[in-house]
Amino acid sequence: MEYGLERLYRFMREKKQDGRLTYIVCEARGAKEDNELELEFRRICDGENYFRKPLPFDIIIVDKKTNSEGLQLADLTARPIGLSVLRPGQQNRAMAVLEKKYYRDGFGRKEGFGLKCFP
Repeated sequence: MEYGLERLYRFMREKKQDGRLTYIVCEARGAKEDNELELEFRRICDGENYFRKPLPFDIIIVDKKTNSEGLQLADLTARPIGLSVLRPGQQNRAMAVLEKKYYRDGFGRKEGFGLKCFP
């Protein structure tokens, strides 16, 4: 989560939107898991991050019944992206579409910019 929020902050800063509050919507998993998620989220946003400063994000945890379009898109993209990393040789038609939409640096590189893999 820390790396993701830091990357999002860099993106917002690049777009000159880093001074504005941005809401991060997460799908509820259960009371214990939701509390742990929110605690970790707030720790990172309160300054325990690479920048050592507060990040302008707030969390909204919603029930799956909310039927959010954003969460549906996350569900549709997470599996193809995960499979492309775990099984790089396997045919993955969804990735052919998704890969074109990755954020890239000024040289067109996605690795480390739009696609970040951690051990």
